[in-house]
Amino acid sequence: MSDLKSKFEAAVANSKNLSERPDNGTMLKIYALYKQATVGDNAEKKPGFTDMVGRAKWDAWNGFKGTSNNDAMQQYVDLIESLS
Repeated sequence: MSDLKSKFEAAVANSKNLSERPDNGTMLKIYALYKQATVGDNAEKKPGFTDMVGRAKWDAWNGFKGTSNNDAMQQYVDLIESLS
């Protein structure tokens, strides 16, 4: 297992134990970076206007389109470390 992947998995575990809950914008970024790192580019259908949370998550993830899995993992690790 690569060093980055183990750091990423540790950051995922740490994200569940942050001292305080981040604001919604930061939570969306955490979600989007996780999805980009684990799934890749967003290929899902955009949710409708009535699904505001789903739409916000879709938009956040789609904002990282073209970012490599490794870059997304590193950004995720850096973000979680900055919040810890």
